[in-house]
Amino acid sequence: MIDCTEAVRQLWDFLENDLEADDRDNVEEHLSFCRTCCGEVRFAEELRDVMKDAARAHVPDDVAKRMGDLLDELEESQP
Repeated sequence: MIDCTEAVRQLWDFLENDLEADDRDNVEEHLSFCRTCCGEVRFAEELRDVMKDAARAHVPDDVAKRMGDLLDELEESQP
């Protein structure tokens, strides 16, 4: 069984269905009992949806920069 660090590290690949079957099963197993990581998944799903919607519309430069900075921070916080 994987821990929270590993589950969060694989989160984006999990959401994009870009994990091998065993890794996907491990993340799903972890999410089945870990409420903290379930919250991370919900946040990431909502962020992804907002980003998809924003890609269809013009995003002011300052907003795009803040979103990029946030994504950089999230990526840097992943082990």
